[in-house]
Amino acid sequence: MLLTSKSTIVHLPDLISDLGLILITAAIAVLIFRILKQPLVLGYLVAGFLAGSEFDFFPTVKDVNSVKVWAEIGVIFLLFSLGLEFSFKKLMKVGGTASITAITQIIVMVTIGYFVGQLMGWDKMNSIFLGVILSISSTTIILKTFDELGVKSQKFAGNVIGSLIVQDIIAILMMVLLSTIAVSQQFSGMELVFSVLKLIFFLTIWFVVGIFFIPTLLKKAKHLLTDEMMLIISLALCLLMVIFAANVGFSPALGAFIMGSIIAETTQAEHIEHLVKPVKDLFGAVFFVSVGMLINPDTLIEYALPVAILTFVVIFGQSISSTIGALLSGQPLKQSIQTGMSLSQIGEFSFIIATLGMTLKVTSDFLYPIVVAVSAITTFTTPFMVKFAVPFSGYLEKKLPRKWVKRIQLYSANTEEIKSISNWQIVLRSYLTQVVIHSIIIVAIILLSSNFILPLVQGSKFGHVIAASITLVILSPFLWALSLRRVAVSQVSILMQERKHHGPIIMLVLFRIVLTLFYIGFVLNTFFSTGIALLAFLIAIGAYILFPKRLHAVYNKIESHFISNFNDRETRRENKRQNTLSPWDGHMADFNIARESNLAGKTLVELKIREQFGINIASIRRGDVLINIPIRTERLFPGDEISVIGTDEQVKEFKSYLDKNEIDVPDEVVQTDIILQKLELKNRVCIGKSIRESKIREKTHGIIVGIERNGKRILNPESHLILEDSDILWIAGEKKKIAEFLKV
Repeated sequence: MLLTSKSTIVHLPDLISDLGLILITAAIAVLIFRILKQPLVLGYLVAGFLAGSEFDFFPTVKDVNSVKVWAEIGVIFLLFSLGLEFSFKKLMKVGGTASITAITQIIVMVTIGYFVGQLMGWDKMNSIFLGVILSISSTTIILKTFDELGVKSQKFAGNVIGSLIVQDIIAILMMVLLSTIAVSQQFSGMELVFSVLKLIFFLTIWFVVGIFFIPTLLKKAKHLLTDEMMLIISLALCLLMVIFAANVGFSPALGAFIMGSIIAETTQAEHIEHLVKPVKDLFGAVFFVSVGMLINPDTLIEYALPVAILTFVVIFGQSISSTIGALLSGQPLKQSIQTGMSLSQIGEFSFIIATLGMTLKVTSDFLYPIVVAVSAITTFTTPFMVKFAVPFSGYLEKKLPRKWVKRIQLYSANTEEIKSISNWQIVLRSYLTQVVIHSIIIVAIILLSSNFILPLVQGSKFGHVIAASITLVILSPFLWALSLRRVAVSQVSILMQERKHHGPIIMLVLFRIVLTLFYIGFVLNTFFSTGIALLAFLIAIGAYILFPKRLHAVYNKIESHFISNFNDRETRRENKRQNTLSPWDGHMADFNIARESNLAGKTLVELKIREQFGINIASIRRGDVLINIPIRTERLFPGDEISVIGTDEQVKEFKSYLDKNEIDVPDEVVQTDIILQKLELKNRVCIGKSIRESKIREKTHGIIVGIERNGKRILNPESHLILEDSDILWIAGEKKKIAEFLKV
């Protein structure tokens, strides 16, 4: 008897089927591109094109709006991961070289992009977005190319990575400015100034508050947090900052980037970056696939000429502008050309900016697919540009007039000498920093108090007094620091030795005091009428004068906590050394000794690294232990991070040496079952022989772990023990080999 039942079809939501289609298509595409040794970003773009509505021979995504939401999440996590790699200390350390290179490139490319757009007949808004899109190089593509070509340890790579850091910061700023321009539809100077000031205000508040609280939170809860909890908390902090940014009128991507850069200053940064990477890779893949879905073949055919023109502009414009910027910063000709040719592409930030234009509905539909096409082509050309940079620099050096080459060399050698800062510059910078940071903190506290504390107590009889008192108590250490805290003490002392400097320095001090009095008056006027505010002002000034030591102590406690959190990660790592030896070509590069390396366990005198390659090992980091200037008898161990000093060629040869000495581990290891088998010796040829003579170990690929003899047990018997009749052996070894031995 056959039982039949009516089958039911389960309806699968379009979101799940679409995500499955996207990931399956992406997986196939990236596998093909990995085999072809091409950037994976191109594979994602192709996958998006195949899954999009323009390709009829493949299943198509049904709910495009949901995919756009996934893509926006992808942008958020991409920017969060970029922030984790960023760190404010990195920005301070890249210095003038990277800043001049990046700023020169961006100014030149924004200008060129805008005028090219105008020449092609595009409207003003499309041209502005085009200029910004063409000005930002791709961090993802460059780092991937450097890894594949093995040039990440070379001297010019540090300049490129520093430039990318500066570009990312400027790109975030330009996104804010573009949003302002798009909303107002005009180039109002005051609107732009207001946007910049608003951005500086919120960035400072988020950074100060974030550094003050978040590292402390992660440090205190470290022993309670599993990897799962750490991942959830990190993503929660990211999305919390995304919500804050959106509520004050900034893009969600800005909030994600800021939270990433705050967490990058904590001791948990590397661990969090490792945990977040799979999430970023997943949603990043969805984002790039969604970019590919917007590629319209008809649009590309129609705009083939603009694609060709813009590709030419990116490759040559980026290369030339970056090279000029590197030369202006004092880099030698060879490294300047390497830097310029490495930055000759556009990538993820260009997609994000193009997406911003579409979201704000201020750019035309054709701009997005054109940008994608230009990015795909320049991604493909990037490895070739990096490879040909050195021979091209040699060719150019021969062709340029000898006088020009000598002037470039002289300019590069002299740049270090003109980087000294005068005492007045140090004093002015310190005073300006003091005023700006504390003013922003004070204004933020006043705004928070008037919007949150005052409404809570406003109904009571002395509500305004309570609100004003709480606000002034919170503000008091910052008001003291703004007015009386001494900064740049040694430089001020030197300047005060000359009479002509007395007046300007006294004016700086008076300005800080007057500004402090203004803030006190502003607070009181916010909570009281003018008459009461004047009386309260005098009382506040009296209290302020009576308790300077206590205010000093409170502020120092706050500041020391902030500085401790800010430097905590740095104190647990090696203090970074000067990475270049100007004007020589020497620089410092870091390498890791692999677990499978033949060099592990050998001393430096045995390896003769200096004799072979001409490089010096400056330090060895082993876990939390740092060995500076290691002695000849120091050994290398798996996982050691070594810092070497040498030229590009020497470092390159040493990297090849490390690679050659890594033991090849097969991709597929045959798994064998290890068992514990009982064997009774009766009438066997091994009776009367020692364990070693019996060859049981060789025949079974195992060991005798125990013997039972006359009711007694011998654990781990010695190899010279003689085997007797009726002994019971316990053998640990491969199942197949033991079975074969038992048949004999």
